[in-house]
Amino acid sequence: MLDRMESMNFDVVIDEFEAMTTDAKRVQEETLKKILEENAEAEYLQNLGLKGKTDLESFKTHVPLVTHKELEPYIQRIADGDSSPILTGKPITTISLSSGTTQGRPKYVPFNDELVESTMQIYRTSFAFRNREYRIGSGKALQFIYSSRQFKTKGGLAAGTATTNVFRSAQFKSTMRAMQSLCCSPDEVIFGPDFHQSLYCHLLCGLISCNEVQFVSSTFAHSIVHAFRTFESVWQELCSDIRHGDLNSQVTVPSIRAAMSKLLKPDPELAALIYSKCSRLDNWYGVIRELFPNAKYIYGIMTGSMEPYVKKLRHYAGDLPLLSADYGSSEGWIGANVNPKLPPELASFAVLPNIGYFEFIPLREMTEISRQDKESSTLLCVDPKPVGLTEVKAGEEYEIIVTNFAGLYRYRLGDVVKVIGFHNSTPELQFICRRNLLLTVNIDKNTEKDLQLAVEAAAKLLVKETLEVVDFTSHVDFSTDPGHYVIFWEMNGQASEEILRECCNCLDRSFIDAGYVGARKVGAIGALELRVVRRGTFQKILDYYLGLGAAVSQFKTPRCIGPNNSMVLQILCGEVANSYFSTAF
Repeated sequence: MLDRMESMNFDVVIDEFEAMTTDAKRVQEETLKKILEENAEAEYLQNLGLKGKTDLESFKTHVPLVTHKELEPYIQRIADGDSSPILTGKPITTISLSSGTTQGRPKYVPFNDELVESTMQIYRTSFAFRNREYRIGSGKALQFIYSSRQFKTKGGLAAGTATTNVFRSAQFKSTMRAMQSLCCSPDEVIFGPDFHQSLYCHLLCGLISCNEVQFVSSTFAHSIVHAFRTFESVWQELCSDIRHGDLNSQVTVPSIRAAMSKLLKPDPELAALIYSKCSRLDNWYGVIRELFPNAKYIYGIMTGSMEPYVKKLRHYAGDLPLLSADYGSSEGWIGANVNPKLPPELASFAVLPNIGYFEFIPLREMTEISRQDKESSTLLCVDPKPVGLTEVKAGEEYEIIVTNFAGLYRYRLGDVVKVIGFHNSTPELQFICRRNLLLTVNIDKNTEKDLQLAVEAAAKLLVKETLEVVDFTSHVDFSTDPGHYVIFWEMNGQASEEILRECCNCLDRSFIDAGYVGARKVGAIGALELRVVRRGTFQKILDYYLGLGAAVSQFKTPRCIGPNNSMVLQILCGEVANSYFSTAF
């Protein structure tokens, strides 16, 4: 495997992708047949009466659409040590954990070698297209990647986040080597038990190798922004470490200290250069370009809940291109970014037709049902009629259904995507939002995207005072009658009362959903409330999730705090510095 990876020709990778996507319908049929053949003995499929059939019609007739809730009892049996063929023909030996930021607790998801291989295929494909536009030389990558702790389930299976399971696989390092993308940091930093110490050492390793760094990356844009916000506070300590060749005493993990001692040597000249560069920066604009002069781009997931961080990332990047990474979830990958020159706001992802079988529920059907039955308005579609990968239409929005090699059959991800076109015969998707992340009091329905647009509009008012929103989230407060929206903001400084009242009114006016506007005008929804929280509040939320075993590489700030996230709501409410109610209606 390693020899094959090290000699990989990425022109061949592109040619294989082009051939596969030219006949996506056939590849999808073959992929479904392969999944069903390999897992024909699985109890789940047997109980549904599939009886070894592998044709599409039998599959759709016998196998229902499901969410994680329906599969949870089966997955729990696997985690508890039942090695019989429950969801897959071969035993599942590893469990992935979702980030837990959406539902308030991590979900168990089956993980196997096939998912590792599909991950590597996504990496190779997107890198091949990326390297065609932004060719990197031999060097290193400054990767802010972190592994959460693994543990054993009741049945003795290894369990960790999806990113942790990938980073620990043998294929990961060989793929990175083939892509000339080996991390600056040693494994001891990546797999360190303390996130803050690992972050500090990632920064230090990057600075030591500053002239070799070819690109800067992390799984999510949030992690890169967080890293350079931290850099603003610790850059002088980092310079001191390099000047004297002595690691900061606040790094206490023995394995990290031992690994760093092999890299860190006294280099007063480099320390002076870094100090000089940082001292003359204006509000840290272009710090990444300045520190890593040979870097070609910055890479990470920048769509969906990561889009609010793009503005700050551009500030740190200067003129370095921002390239959005690929589209996937804890349940598996879906598409690769094969148009790397598009800005993050326009990024799209071509579905790889051989890594799973994909179906799509047209969103217009969901909307019609929602109008007829208000009780189901925040739920997924009651009687959906999915279409196949090559049957989707450009310009339409869909919810994705996934069948993969790890025991998920017709599994509803809950993601809403828009088909913006086709790469050969496979669709190119734009992520729109999570279907179940809705702000709703009664007939109103505002999504994560609606929230993001409202925050962006109101945040423009802060420019007058050279301030910015560091992070945000929301909550529907039913303790008042009528219920009302609550928006939590953390800012990088103190704004005037006048500006914050303007921001509050702007937030309220920026939710343009007809149900919301109408209900606000007649008083059926209460005045929107803006709660400004103290500096460091969202760091406390991150620390809370890390304490639950989440990985920074997989962390996404929850944008809507529901009843399952009571601890996060408690943290937020305990940190409120000021509160404002809208007078917009």
